[in-house]
Amino acid sequence: MVDVFYKIRNLHEAGVKIYLHCFEYGRGRPETMERYCEQVFYYRRKTGLAGLSLRLPYMMYSRRDDQLLYNLQSIDAPILFEGVHTTHYLSHPSLARRFKLMRNQNLEQEYYTHLADRERNPLKKMYYRVEALLLKGQEARLGAADVFLTVAEHDHHFFKRAYPEKQHAYVPSFQPYNDVTALPGKGSYALYHGNLGHPENIEAALFLLEEVCPHSTMPFVFAGKDPDEKVIAACERLPHCRLVANPEQSAMARLVAEAQAHLLPTFQATGLKLKLLHALFHGRHVIVNPEMVHGTGLSEVCHVAGDAAAFVSLLETLSNQPFDRESIDKRRALLLQRYNNRDNAARIMAFLQP
Repeated sequence: MVDVFYKIRNLHEAGVKIYLHCFEYGRGRPETMERYCEQVFYYRRKTGLAGLSLRLPYMMYSRRDDQLLYNLQSIDAPILFEGVHTTHYLSHPSLARRFKLMRNQNLEQEYYTHLADRERNPLKKMYYRVEALLLKGQEARLGAADVFLTVAEHDHHFFKRAYPEKQHAYVPSFQPYNDVTALPGKGSYALYHGNLGHPENIEAALFLLEEVCPHSTMPFVFAGKDPDEKVIAACERLPHCRLVANPEQSAMARLVAEAQAHLLPTFQATGLKLKLLHALFHGRHVIVNPEMVHGTGLSEVCHVAGDAAAFVSLLETLSNQPFDRESIDKRRALLLQRYNNRDNAARIMAFLQP
């Protein structure tokens, strides 16, 4: 959602007229979008049994709508499909002559396979495995796109190999940050932040709580949305670990800015984790594992730890090391070159020129 919103805003500011089609299911209709779009169309997602198919992934089949197809046919403009879940009509015969761009946030079949491997609930595990299988079966349909715009470098190489006859561009995530605002100096704690109810983040938090925190004397803060019971219990067992559940945006901003170090492991090398950009633009030292920076080009402004022992060692080294202006300038140079919204909007616009 962050990538999509800032992509729309920057394309609008660059003079692109946008007709936005989106499915709604409880998030409301923000008036902000009317400011950046010529017209906004809303459709109701077909959830539950109405979204199930034996052939198509639920994420795709539940986002079908006759009115959507009619509107796409009626507006003579290139079509940008935001994610595989929006591609139900990508290969529809009535759109065969239209110029179509496919924006891939990650390799969805791999992402759902990873979710299945980490899910403990049997029903959810089965859903993720079936969805991954159906997504794999839909790869051929994606060939109806003329252009592939990928978020991560490894995804860019994957789609270039899979569809060599198409046009391709690596366009990193659009994001809300215009400058590096990291504070120089030192903080007194290490931070992990994210949606603490998401399987991927639960695994990362438990890895830190079980294999890193017990071997470090530094205070830890775990902050995020809807923390899982396992995360809550693991935090309670360690006296130097504090859990901040569902913090307000301003409170989260303070936690990010004032931390001495951000520990951000992941065990799914898929797409780009926006919380990594958040930490790099607004935080001090950032310690990651190789999977977190895979395909992002950000390893040179992070401290990369290959295992739990390396996380502990780096944390102990950085706990008393002030974050200096030289580190801030190095980050600014890389981030504003690679994650520049205006430049990335121009990359997309290059494909829209007649």
